Amino acid sequence: MTLRTARRWLWVAVAVATGVFVGAAWTLPSSEHAPTADTSSATPIGGEFSLVDEDGKPRTWSDFRGGPVAVFFGFTHCPDICPTTLGELSVLLDALGAQADELQVVLISGDPERDTPEVLNAYLQSFDPRIVGLTGPEAEVDRAFSAFKAYRRKVPTGGGDYTIDHSAGIYLYDRNGGFAGTLDIHEDMEVRRKKVERLLSVEA
Repeated sequence: MTLRTARRWLWVAVAVATGVFVGAAWTLPSSEHAPTADTSSATPIGGEFSLVDEDGKPRTWSDFRGGPVAVFFGFTHCPDICPTTLGELSVLLDALGAQADELQVVLISGDPERDTPEVLNAYLQSFDPRIVGLTGPEAEVDRAFSAFKAYRRKVPTGGGDYTIDHSAGIYLYDRNGGFAGTLDIHEDMEVRRKKVERLLSVEA
């Protein structure tokens, strides 16, 4: 077992051990920030942005056309939800086998002040290498969060430090960029896997 794989399973073990706490923290801050699966809505969930990935490469939402996408919002200083979710996504990608190569998993940081490409790159070493991290200027991060109807708020914790309160669901998009639903930590892993398999089975 490689160090990367060991870390993934460690995060899953943490998720199981702290399931009650994580389940409570997963809930979106309010219903107005929670997306629905109604793709006929006049206001699309998802849209254009200009960010950079963990290698410093410019990336836009259009770059992810052609394959299904799973989008998660978080930050590298997150003590629980973010590493647990990324660990579970890494295990899910493993479970999907060769199919997983078609799924693009994207983490958009809500903490661009601290999450430089270099920091994101180091952080993502603990997870599946197919997971892409995005960051950028505050204005572009705001634009991305707004486009995806996601929520973030900087919360001071004392001594000049802070945390980020943010939407924590995993948003699914089809090959054409259409919103296709969510994955929720309250769901069994098998349920989440079947959702992704259905998404992968839909042609453009």
